[in-house]
Amino acid sequence: MGALLLRAARCAALIGFAIAIFSASTPAFAATPGIDSADTAWMIVATALVLMMTIPGLALFYSGMVRKKNVLATMAQSFAAVAIISILWAAFGYSLVFTGDGPWLGGLGRIFLAGMDMNSVNAAAKTIPEALFMLYQMTFAIITVALVAGSVADRMRFSAYLLFSVAWFILVYIPLAHWIWGGGFLGSMGVLDFAGGLVVHLSAGVSGLVAAKVMGERHGYGHENLSPFDLSLAVIGTGLLWVGWFGFNGGSALAANSRAVMAIIATHLAACAGALTWGAIEWSSRRKPSVLGMISGAVAGLGTITPASGFVAPWQGVIIGIVAGAVCYWACTWLKHRFKYDDSLDVFGVHGVGGMTGTMLTGIFATASIGGVSGVIEGHPQQLLIQLYGIAVTLVWCSGVTYAILKVVSIFVPLRVSRQAELEGLDISQHGEALQ
Repeated sequence: MGALLLRAARCAALIGFAIAIFSASTPAFAATPGIDSADTAWMIVATALVLMMTIPGLALFYSGMVRKKNVLATMAQSFAAVAIISILWAAFGYSLVFTGDGPWLGGLGRIFLAGMDMNSVNAAAKTIPEALFMLYQMTFAIITVALVAGSVADRMRFSAYLLFSVAWFILVYIPLAHWIWGGGFLGSMGVLDFAGGLVVHLSAGVSGLVAAKVMGERHGYGHENLSPFDLSLAVIGTGLLWVGWFGFNGGSALAANSRAVMAIIATHLAACAGALTWGAIEWSSRRKPSVLGMISGAVAGLGTITPASGFVAPWQGVIIGIVAGAVCYWACTWLKHRFKYDDSLDVFGVHGVGGMTGTMLTGIFATASIGGVSGVIEGHPQQLLIQLYGIAVTLVWCSGVTYAILKVVSIFVPLRVSRQAELEGLDISQHGEALQ
């Protein structure tokens, strides 16, 4: 018996020695120096959360606010954005945004993800695999393109939407993302945009406004009932967006650290404050707080805190949420009626105005102990001027290029469906399907 145990011990020792030698000779399976497992795990979760914001979050949020005959068509736009932008991002979008150091556009070093392997990292996120950083940034590009569709819901031809999305992604999103996040001139001069106040929300909002003006009002706008089909879908969508925003803003720290936690707290409190503020305004002016108003206020708070979330303290997030609820309510009511534009789902009023407001407030509230940069309150008034410059560049570029894209697309295919198709509904006229 003792001899058998001795032989077993010797065999185990030999096997252990062989495993050690084999492991030492196969570095491809070893941990990559510099890559942190906790950061990687958190960023995988954050990536999933941000993708969830588009499907199903935005798809449900938008489709719950259109009429029954356009529910499926509205969902189809969000799904199409995921499929198209994912492929384009991997093919060339990531490379043009996050490689190279040009002031206007990135490089071609990662076209079709060339040279990317399990050991590579991006200079912007050195503790996670580059492939994960690429995937995380992909989800931002997806939801930005999908957001624009809300301004032209109920009337845009699906083929025109596909062509517009491709062109807008290439000519608007890629340059703007590089200018601010990829080492371009706006980021170099100090413009602060933690998670997309300019890159995502203002760009989508102002582009949606231009698209709504170019395409004209929906049939019956202003004198027919265009009320939402099923607000319960929109409420569920808001909940998914709210939770997903933890990955959107918290993940923008690109690490599992205290800054990510502070960003998540500020995000949550801003959403709460935005919902309460919008609801309170409606309650005082209309005697009843609407469900649509409360979820709109929550999304306004989420969008407005986005550029500031990694630069401000939680209590400042509450202030930003209160401002967001009030300003975005004003934009979706008085401003919209004053200038008579049919922004179907208030993309400009909520995301455009919210992103603009949040970017300005970042310049006021930025706290050095959290984000390393001081704002007006901490004695650095120049930061507000820098933020205003970033807003101006974003407004001019996005509005001008969006207008040009729409005019070019209209040469190849009509932008909106016919009057008969609009009355029939886009579900049937564009997709041959309908809800029963």
